[in-house]
Amino acid sequence: MNQQKVSLTEGSIWKAILLFALPIFLGQVFQQLYNTFDAWCVGFFINDNAMGAVSSSGSLIFLMVSFFNGLAMGAGVVIARYYGAKNDEAVSKAIHTAIAFGICTGTALTIAGVTCTPVILRWMGAPEDTMVYSIPYFRYYFCGAIFTVLYNIFVGIHHAVGDSKHPLYYLICSTIINIVLDLLFLGVMGFGVGSAALATTIAQGISALLCCIHLMRSQGSARLYLRKIKFHWQSLQEIIRYGLPSAVQNSVIALANVVVQSNIFAFGTDAVNGCGAYSKLEGFAFLPVMCFSQSLSTFTGQNLGAKQHDRVKKGVGFGIACSLIMAEVVGVLSYVFAPQMIGFFAKSEAAIAYGTEHMRTICLFYCLLAFSHCIAGIMRGAGKATVPMFTMLACWCLIRVSYITVAVQFVPKLTTVSWAYPLTWTLSSIVFLIYFLKADWIHNFDRIEAQKAMK
Repeated sequence: MNQQKVSLTEGSIWKAILLFALPIFLGQVFQQLYNTFDAWCVGFFINDNAMGAVSSSGSLIFLMVSFFNGLAMGAGVVIARYYGAKNDEAVSKAIHTAIAFGICTGTALTIAGVTCTPVILRWMGAPEDTMVYSIPYFRYYFCGAIFTVLYNIFVGIHHAVGDSKHPLYYLICSTIINIVLDLLFLGVMGFGVGSAALATTIAQGISALLCCIHLMRSQGSARLYLRKIKFHWQSLQEIIRYGLPSAVQNSVIALANVVVQSNIFAFGTDAVNGCGAYSKLEGFAFLPVMCFSQSLSTFTGQNLGAKQHDRVKKGVGFGIACSLIMAEVVGVLSYVFAPQMIGFFAKSEAAIAYGTEHMRTICLFYCLLAFSHCIAGIMRGAGKATVPMFTMLACWCLIRVSYITVAVQFVPKLTTVSWAYPLTWTLSSIVFLIYFLKADWIHNFDRIEAQKAMK
């Protein structure tokens, strides 16, 4: 593993961030490719309603897995901190604790997802003509939820120690497998919509296995020993302390997005299909945002662990600027080519019109989303995970849901729902900017270490 790592605590700052962020970006491209290919295959080989059911699945899936992904973020922050401080024993304990935690939570998520899917879909008010496709898709998807949780933890471990390349290699492999299985199951064998989720489950399991094998073969503090997988109480406390705010934040925001999706359901099947098509394209649009957010979190964590405060300040400024520029370029291109992009997934003119309207209302504000996510990533890396939690809960949940609940009563149009995103991104960006400029967040880790030394 060592030869594949990017040093984040020494050398050129811009080169370190870009070399670390690029594999994350490419990995997310492939992640989106096989999610998107699922939707395209289902729409092509079955029908638009099946495509809408798969495409609109994102909010429910995110609701179910986001809590555990937030805890995985906490594990990554803890490991990055100790790795930057060169505390090998603490790194090893955190890695084995995180994996033990992932096995337990992944098993619980698998059971809950398979059991609760029909209830949640009916609570969301999913149209009956998509339910017949949604239920088998979700159930097959959640059969592999444990692989999703473990994969995210394995990737977080790789990223925390500066290795963003190997997860990319394994994701490329799983993407190819997923595409081949989609074509085989849907195109050749004529299986139903659940087979697309089964293909994803198999591919996700393979990528998780490859990550696990690589960690078992790596050298140094990041090496995984199966016999050492167990809970270390102090490591678990730290993972929960850093991860729980992100987990709660993700879950509540996901719940708010489920409320948004339920409002979209109210506009009928064409609106569901059009907005579902946008949701697949949105995943690609958010790639620059997410890759820099993750990179800045690891960069901040490692360099604060190494007590390189000036390097942190310079690095976060560069990362934020790159993310904003790239996000807005994507937003402008999305606005210009919206009809063609939506039409790649949706066939009916009404669905394309709904999707285009939804996309053009949102996409020019991607720069605000980028800023909010970058600051949230920086705060998590600095051990201030409660700051993004409270900010996003207030703006992206309470205000977003309140706005939609009230506004659609007076202006019952899809654009009323669509505007919920730009408006709440604007509010969170203002709050984050004020905190980022005024708060002494950069010395937080030093204070935590001092408190530990006094105990």
